[in-house]
Amino acid sequence: MKTFLPLLLSSVVFISAPCMAGFASQFQLTIPTLDGAANIDGEFDEAVWQYAALTELRYETQPGENTAAPVYTEAKIYATQTSLFIAFIAKDSQPKQIRATLKDRDNLWGDDLVGIKLDTFNNARLAYQFFINPLGVQLDSMENELTGEESEAWDGIWKTAAKITDQGYQVEVELPLRLFNFDDKQSIQTWGFELIRYYPRNENHRISTHKIDRNVSCQLCQLGVASGLASAKQGQDLQITPAFVANRNEHNTENGWQAETDYEPGLDLRWGINARTLLNATINPDFSQVESDEGQLDINTTFALFYDEKRPFFLDNKDYFDTQVDLLHTRNIVSPNYGLKLTSQTEQHTLALLATNDSQTTFLMPGNLSSEVASLNQESLNLAARYRFDMDKTFSLGTLLTVKASADNQLTEVAAQNDDHNYVMSLDAKYQPTEQDILTAQVALSQTLYPTAMYRQFCGDVQGEITENRPCGQTPLLCELGQCQVNEQVLRSQSDEHFSGSLYQLTYEHNTRDWFAYSEYHDVSPDFRADLGFVEKIDYHSFMAGGGLIWYPEVWFNKIKFGGDWDITHNQAGEQLEQEFEIFWEMYGAQQSELSFGVETRERVGPRHDAAQLAVIGNSNQYEETQGWLYGAITPISALSLELEIHYGDEIDFLNDRLGTNTLINPILNWKIANGLSMEISHQFQHMDVEQDTLFTANLTDMRLHWQLSLHSFIRLSSIYTQIERNLAQYLYSTPDSEEAHLGNEILYGYKLNPQSVFYLGYSDSLSSDDELTRLTRDEKTYFMKLSYAWLL
Repeated sequence: MKTFLPLLLSSVVFISAPCMAGFASQFQLTIPTLDGAANIDGEFDEAVWQYAALTELRYETQPGENTAAPVYTEAKIYATQTSLFIAFIAKDSQPKQIRATLKDRDNLWGDDLVGIKLDTFNNARLAYQFFINPLGVQLDSMENELTGEESEAWDGIWKTAAKITDQGYQVEVELPLRLFNFDDKQSIQTWGFELIRYYPRNENHRISTHKIDRNVSCQLCQLGVASGLASAKQGQDLQITPAFVANRNEHNTENGWQAETDYEPGLDLRWGINARTLLNATINPDFSQVESDEGQLDINTTFALFYDEKRPFFLDNKDYFDTQVDLLHTRNIVSPNYGLKLTSQTEQHTLALLATNDSQTTFLMPGNLSSEVASLNQESLNLAARYRFDMDKTFSLGTLLTVKASADNQLTEVAAQNDDHNYVMSLDAKYQPTEQDILTAQVALSQTLYPTAMYRQFCGDVQGEITENRPCGQTPLLCELGQCQVNEQVLRSQSDEHFSGSLYQLTYEHNTRDWFAYSEYHDVSPDFRADLGFVEKIDYHSFMAGGGLIWYPEVWFNKIKFGGDWDITHNQAGEQLEQEFEIFWEMYGAQQSELSFGVETRERVGPRHDAAQLAVIGNSNQYEETQGWLYGAITPISALSLELEIHYGDEIDFLNDRLGTNTLINPILNWKIANGLSMEISHQFQHMDVEQDTLFTANLTDMRLHWQLSLHSFIRLSSIYTQIERNLAQYLYSTPDSEEAHLGNEILYGYKLNPQSVFYLGYSDSLSSDDELTRLTRDEKTYFMKLSYAWLL
């Protein structure tokens, strides 16, 4: 072994000059490059640890404001030419109070945690986050300063080991440098850096290596600096992951059960071309979801429901494509046969490219009062390209291009051949003139051509008696039956010619320690479409302004926020759609509690009387709604956390065009039954009264039982039950089922060596009932198996 660098080189430097966010004046650590990789076993008995840099986590940044840390935490850190090694010693005078649960990765919030945050270009745009609980369970995520969001979608392959001791717990970590994008041409690296400990007791204490200024709105600007990692190289970063999926799906039809069995081999490639550029490729991928979507009630709603992306290919470096407006929502790519993604980042430049096909063509048909999902039985080509220039830590400029087009034609010939397509070109900017002020702007232009008579899939069935004030309008083009129950989506999809639209958005935020203010302006033309994104509302312009005050008392509550906002929305014809005013309180305190409540009053239009016209003035009723809401959360003991959300007040009955009284109650329980065994139950109760009579009562129960057998294997059971009862006497223009129910179940065994090396074996089924099937009847069964292994070459 070569001679270690002197310990003097790894000393921690604290500078007493005024805080300059994102610079060494915040915090500085020199990381030595040594020979000798530590064995990741939770023990620090290798000689190399004696020469690592040593630092302490001295400050509590939440709920305390840069006060002395309530517990002692030290960390050692060093690098080899291919990995970063960190050792944490987290002391605790009451180790029996340590909160640590054996569970699946990325599901650790509420546990004791230690972690590291790294901005490898030190440009305050993206940061990698790694957290570990006292049992060695991992959580990794990306923090995106441009969108202000943290995403746990990103998964890396890294090593951890941990153990609880008589004095607390200790954690050992190896982060291979192939995980990161960084400039390996630099002989010495300078990375944004923070070490963090979460210490959840009566309050969830956040402890850091350095102070965080609440008067600065930018979070990544306040990282310290880690320098060193001499001659750091990403090393060979080639990962090949073959996979095999077997699936048997059975449907209950009029002719009995029909079965379909599918066996699919697939291959994923992840190649770090260099330390700045990553290539992802997939052939015949498995795009099934291992975890079912969260249950949502879809009753008395007019806009399509949103579902998060959960598929690994799309999640890797997803943040590189993000803009302020969701112009790339990859759940619109349903069933691809191949995919290619290239992402690259240098200190000032970020580039991302995505190309896939899709055996279906799925997108959102938006409106200003409603939206619906469109699905065409034809193959499509889906492309996205993103470039961002970060001039410095205060200004970024980016562009995004998305294409969804018929796959039957060459991309360059699509427009010339008049085949359906949607092109979107966007330009976005973020500017932070001061530490408290943030300005964002985005403009997007689209060109669209829909398939001939695509509107037909939005033609509703004519149900019940058609009355004079609810006519079934006739469209210029008739459906096969010669009649179409028109809705907004029918009108907005009737075009045999190209059409173009625009989107503009401007936001301003001012955030200080004691008060905040914000405003937003949105303008979306009637012909704007973003078929590869999730833009559910068009043909409107709106303005919103709000603000409030913040206090930090030292009693039960440690933070209190009071605020309100006002907004007004018109369509592009100048007709008012909505005007709203809201005030709210938020309070955070002991037992990790949160209590929020508010009141909102709004004027908004109901459904159109003549659905064949897009006008609202003289074609709809205007209603005044007043609602109150309350949200509470508390963790009375370490094994139990409770949440409750309540909404009560006026709400439009959209199907029958009148004002009703709506009650929504949503309790959530998270219970750690035993180490490794946990349960989450969420229940939604919704009830609407109209004219002093019940319109409907809906219940949705979402139960998830998770049994973590070991660090790598688990069994998960989930059941989602939805039940709706309607009073048909109060349905004026349609005749839905008076009772309906649906039950979806899934049981899954999983062995996860790492995020890409997995074995899954599962079964799911679906049961339904309605006025004809008065008992829950099984209508679908699925047996599922997946095996994949990531070869790191």
